[in-house]
Amino acid sequence: MQNDAINYINSRNLIGIKAGSDRKTFLKIWMVTVNNRIFARSWGFAERSWYNTFLNDSNGEIKCGDNVFNIKADIPKDLDALNEKISQAYLDKYDSGDNSYYAKGITEQNHVAKTMEFILI
Repeated sequence: MQNDAINYINSRNLIGIKAGSDRKTFLKIWMVTVNNRIFARSWGFAERSWYNTFLNDSNGEIKCGDNVFNIKADIPKDLDALNEKISQAYLDKYDSGDNSYYAKGITEQNHVAKTMEFILI
C-alpha cells in the first residue's frame, strides 16, 4: 500500500487530497517524498486552506490514480532535520518550465513553515 502511494507520488506532479473529515472533493496539490515519507507544503495562506484544515482535523485522504488512501496529517517532530531534503525534493521534481517560479518559492521560509507529513493509515 505505501509503496503504491510513494511510486504514484514520485511519478506525478499533482496529487489529490481531501483535508479533514468534511471535505467532499479532492484538491490537487504538489507532494514530494523523502525517505519513503510523504510531504506537502502549503502555497497559499488562506484561513480555509488544506493546511489549516489539517491543523484542526488531521484525518484525510490522498488519491493516487484509482486508489484512495486514508491519511493522518502531522507536523513531523524531525522537520528541522528534513527541511533541506524536502526543499531539494521540491526542486528536483518541479523546478522546470512554468513551475520553476513556484518550485523555488515553495522552498522559502514562509512556505517551509507550512510543511506537513501525510501518514498512510
